[in-house]
Amino acid sequence: MAARRALHFVFKVGNRFQTARFYRDVLGMKVLRHEEFEEGCKAACNGPYDGKWSKTMVGFGPEDDHFVAELTYNYGIGDYKLGNDFMGLTLASSQAVSNARKLGWPLMEVAEGVFETEAPGGYKFYLQNCSLPQSDPVLKVTLAVSDLQKSLNYWCNLLGMKIYEKDEEKQRALLGYADNQCKLELQGVKGAVDHAAAFGRIAFSCPQKELPGLEDLMKREKQKILTPLVSLDTPGKATVQVVILADPDGHEICFVGDEAFRELSKMDPEGSRLLDDAMAADKSDEWFAKHNKPKASG
Repeated sequence: MAARRALHFVFKVGNRFQTARFYRDVLGMKVLRHEEFEEGCKAACNGPYDGKWSKTMVGFGPEDDHFVAELTYNYGIGDYKLGNDFMGLTLASSQAVSNARKLGWPLMEVAEGVFETEAPGGYKFYLQNCSLPQSDPVLKVTLAVSDLQKSLNYWCNLLGMKIYEKDEEKQRALLGYADNQCKLELQGVKGAVDHAAAFGRIAFSCPQKELPGLEDLMKREKQKILTPLVSLDTPGKATVQVVILADPDGHEICFVGDEAFRELSKMDPEGSRLLDDAMAADKSDEWFAKHNKPKASG
């Protein structure tokens, strides 16, 4: 399992302008690549939508050694109803705290030196007012689970993650594939996990040769496979193989072949300009305003 890597979390976004401002100007992330698609993804990367959409990867450095955010924008959809499934992304950056204060972006101190803020769309981020020596400031993604022990069995026994911390009393556990990677925190909640329409997806890579075996394991264990092994094309870039799974609470999990993904995910120096150009060319807000209609909700 040492060859497995935590890659990114997928967020559906309704307002690209405000979202770009948050990630670039508040958090201080860079646009790593931007891609436009004319029709929905075979692995439902953009959610259950079959129209035009875009994908923007943002992070503190190259995808080879940083955990990043994948921002998916479906043209014509202005917002997505939030559930209780995504509980936050935690990063250590005194610069982000300073940026938020300068820009008047709302911050609420929830523990000493830890500030809660929201990305457009209501996604929670926790900013630690410190800068750590490791290269990637993104520390963990927190997801809600209804039965911690059942989830640990899935993520550790089936997906091979290591437990870094476990607190039975607080019903939480911190998991990961390696010390220097972003961690996955599972937090027990009362009642069911509701994914609503804004549900995201967490992505990992593994050697491509492991993908068929991973799918077979899930079949044997009678676990949910949302998308069996499939090849995904990106115009002008590498084709990758993925299998999409769901954990016991329905959290979507993408495993992608590492070799081709490293090729696909190379940083594009034109990424930021491509995003800006796409936003400038997207007249949907003006069209809806002119016709006095609201954009659709996801």
